[in-house]
Amino acid sequence: MAERTRIPSLAGELAAEFAGTLILILFGVGVVAQVAGAEIGDHDSIAWAWGLGVTLGVYVAARISGAHLNPAVTIALAAFKEFAWRKTAPYIAAQTAGAFVAALIVRWNYSEVLAKVDPGHTIKTQGVFSTLPGNGTLPVGTWGAFRDQVIGTAILLFVIKALTDVRNSPPLANLAPFMIGLLVVGIGMAWGTDAGYAINPARDFGPRLASFLTGYGDAWRDQNGDLYFWVPIIGPLIGGVLGVGLYKALIGRFLPPADEDPQGLTKPEPEPEYEAA
Repeated sequence: MAERTRIPSLAGELAAEFAGTLILILFGVGVVAQVAGAEIGDHDSIAWAWGLGVTLGVYVAARISGAHLNPAVTIALAAFKEFAWRKTAPYIAAQTAGAFVAALIVRWNYSEVLAKVDPGHTIKTQGVFSTLPGNGTLPVGTWGAFRDQVIGTAILLFVIKALTDVRNSPPLANLAPFMIGLLVVGIGMAWGTDAGYAINPARDFGPRLASFLTGYGDAWRDQNGDLYFWVPIIGPLIGGVLGVGLYKALIGRFLPPADEDPQGLTKPEPEPEYEAA
């Protein structure tokens, strides 16, 4: 008898979200540690490594969990009834845990380098792990950074919906993860000034917690001493819902049903049928 394919359990989905987010952060936080600690690379290498991290993380997790890798994605999809609310808290916990563990690995691996350039583990290298308004140096305040996070995450979710909506013209040959990675590169290059383009609460909170527990005592505050950790959490959650809502209002409601393709542009692959053993 042929072996039947099992429907992934919630445990499997959470493992995939954990692993995918871990891969994302290993590349993203790792490249910032390399640039800040060893001056190998620059802003462009940071943007590209974050984009590659997203691409590879999505490829790791997509088949099992859908590869949200971002609480803003999870909440936005649930808000528009495209994802079950009962799974949101477990998904967010798995994403945050993956980001936390990845940041601990980077912190351990770069411990000597970071200690050399910043023995006191101060604001000088805090940005390796978590974002700051104006990247810690420019005259951007809390609310300017909050505005930036809402806008940046709205762009992220708007385009993700366009790239994954089978009624639209999505990338074929399983290239959607690659295009989503390029999207993150573009956001980093165009929207990285005001708040470091966290656009992902797990990406910021997990590494921020890891840095706090390993010597960065001021990790919750910005360079001005203001309590800042909430900005890259609340801003992206609002922006994600806004981005999906705008996509539905401006694009989604005008698209034909998935089985109607008058222009012959969209030819989605049939979904595989899962069977429980």
